[in-house]
Amino acid sequence: MSGLVSLDYEVFGEVQGVFFRKYTQKEGCQLQLVGWVRNTNWDTVEGQIQGPKEAVENMKNWLRTTGSPMSRIDKVTFDNEREIPALEFNSFTTRY
Repeated sequence: MSGLVSLDYEVFGEVQGVFFRKYTQKEGCQLQLVGWVRNTNWDTVEGQIQGPKEAVENMKNWLRTTGSPMSRIDKVTFDNEREIPALEFNSFTTRY
């Protein structure tokens, strides 16, 4: 086992126009995770994170409770959590 996991997330609340993507990317990089983040057309933020299970759990907690300073997080969903043999991305990026 590699100890690496991947999951998809979506954050609901006041998360667009408050630098949520920027802070998410920064936090992901600080935790040495890879993946991506983007705004959706339905006013949420979604993405995928990959890395060691402990770091992914820390990121899940950050997405649930912290976010950007001006955001309001109402709900976060996590889907497709799975073990992976190797990272599928090289860095943590913002998608448009």
